[in-house]
Amino acid sequence: MRQSESWRIPLRPSLPAVASCLVLALAGCKPAANDASAPAADSAAVEVSTFVAAAVEAPRTVDLPGRLSSTRVAEVRAQVAGIIQERAFKEGASVAEGDILFRIDPAIYQAEVDAKAAAVARAEANRIQALRQAERTDALLEKRAASTAQHDIATATLQQAEADVASAKAQLARAKIDLDHATVRAPIAGRIGRALVTEGSLAQGDATRLAVIQQIDPIYADFSADASEVGLLMDRAADAAATEVQQVNADGALRPGAGKLLFSDVSVDAGTGQVSLRAAFANPKGALLPGAYVRIRVPLGVTAGAVIVPSQAIQRSSAGEAQAYVVGDDKTLALRPLRTGALTEAGWIVEDGLKPGDMVVVEGFQKIQPGMPVTPKPWRDAGAAAAAKP
Repeated sequence: MRQSESWRIPLRPSLPAVASCLVLALAGCKPAANDASAPAADSAAVEVSTFVAAAVEAPRTVDLPGRLSSTRVAEVRAQVAGIIQERAFKEGASVAEGDILFRIDPAIYQAEVDAKAAAVARAEANRIQALRQAERTDALLEKRAASTAQHDIATATLQQAEADVASAKAQLARAKIDLDHATVRAPIAGRIGRALVTEGSLAQGDATRLAVIQQIDPIYADFSADASEVGLLMDRAADAAATEVQQVNADGALRPGAGKLLFSDVSVDAGTGQVSLRAAFANPKGALLPGAYVRIRVPLGVTAGAVIVPSQAIQRSSAGEAQAYVVGDDKTLALRPLRTGALTEAGWIVEDGLKPGDMVVVEGFQKIQPGMPVTPKPWRDAGAAAAAKP
């Protein structure tokens, strides 16, 4: 028994060994000073380009839907009946006033002109004969060799012959007009559409439409506005710049070149409370086509204290709502919903959601999300930077 009990004697480590183990354990819990895997305190902050919103004077505008229409429209119609022999224009091309468009078979009209010319010659011969007879009757009447009744008959015959000549000349002129109408010409200058008839078709007078010509330079834009807004615009109409309007493209950008407000209607629609307006835009290249829907930006004055941010700062949610990343005082991001107004050359006007002094992110959206710390740096417009280079 004593021999077995001798194996139960506990082993007690010495105090220096215990102290050494504790030192090694604590040393293993501390990261090394030169450990590259330990992140630095500032490495989590992403660098972004920011813009500080400021209150400025911005033009007050309103975008109104409208439709483009031609300055002038002419339906080319046949004025005489006949077979179409030739189409002398290129579809979709520009034509000048008086250009030949179609030729109708002129044979029957040429024959009519020849017949009417012969009728004029016959009437002229009858007039000459009646004139000679009237002159002889006058001479005989002076010698009392002819009666007054004979003189009256000769005078009436002469007048009737002169009337026949005038009638024959009028009929000849009408025949020449019909012959001229066999050559169909452009009534106005503009762009011609597709031909509505082909060679060999029968033109049945003015019932047959041959083509349509439209003048589209300048081109009209017809739109409507609330009566109150029209009143503001008319109050400022003495200023030439106040009557300038602009067309807004589908992407929100402004089309180069301003239009001119021509007039407003004299009455207000009782059902909608709106007034019809018309503006004219230069269209030298024919890029604007009649019938297209457009948006017209109308100036209504200047808004003082408007908050404007660059267009790049505005983000859109899945529902299409405007929002922007705002850098807080603690350099963290917050995604803030906004209510935007019109898009100007300087950027979007923010009507609600931002105040002067707020810092918004303009560039660097790929690596950020709400609540993330960032390192802001001033944003400089790339376009302005390029313009500043010599």
